[in-house]
Amino acid sequence: MRRYFIYLAYNGEKYCGWQTQPNGISLQETIESALATLLRTPTPIVGAGRTDAGVHARMMTAHFDDEQGNIDPDLLTNKLNNILPKDIAIYKIVKVKEDAHARFDATSRLYRYYITTEKDPFLHHLKYKIHGNLDLDAMNACANVLFEYEDFTSFSKLHTDVKTNNCRIMHAQWEKSGNDYIFTIRANRFLRNMVRSIVGTLLDAGRGKLDVEDMRRIIEQKNRCAAGISVPGHALFLEEIEYNSEIFIQ
Repeated sequence: MRRYFIYLAYNGEKYCGWQTQPNGISLQETIESALATLLRTPTPIVGAGRTDAGVHARMMTAHFDDEQGNIDPDLLTNKLNNILPKDIAIYKIVKVKEDAHARFDATSRLYRYYITTEKDPFLHHLKYKIHGNLDLDAMNACANVLFEYEDFTSFSKLHTDVKTNNCRIMHAQWEKSGNDYIFTIRANRFLRNMVRSIVGTLLDAGRGKLDVEDMRRIIEQKNRCAAGISVPGHALFLEEIEYNSEIFIQ
């Protein structure tokens, strides 16, 4: 048996999320169907994460196994791109050690959320349109509070099946570019809905509705109802996933 990592990107607009679900078309089942067609056998894949409905990825990874172990990665990459929908692109397929895991071996993930104050008929489906300007310094001051904590229950979707709500946030910062506000956050792992609820809470800071001490109280309550609303998924992008080099086979 040989294990492989797939590196891919997708526009999540038409999908119910990454994970296979009974109520819609998922990215996972779409890719598994294409692999099964080409490899002529059911081929489950395991993603590095479970992006929600409408969320996009400029870089996602997943692993799958091939019992024969004789796949040509470049050829399979080309064939997958030929039969997958236009909103899914395979960058590359690489060999990894047989115990490598796309989800558990990831050392960090990086997301960006895109907000704009400008009406744009071409990019409206990729950015969250708001009215009025935001206080960038206030949002970054509250974002810095995230580094003081590890338990982010207040930003997690309720009734999830995870064993812990602890995450280690390595980077969290807002930047302004023209009419756009871009939030970048990197952590070793993320909870369901975590980035979108953090962004919604930080927007309250940008509108003068909360300060640094309020941010601390929200996190310490460990209560999702204490935080702000979850912003829409269509402006959220998974941008990077990192791994230690020793899991790859050269």
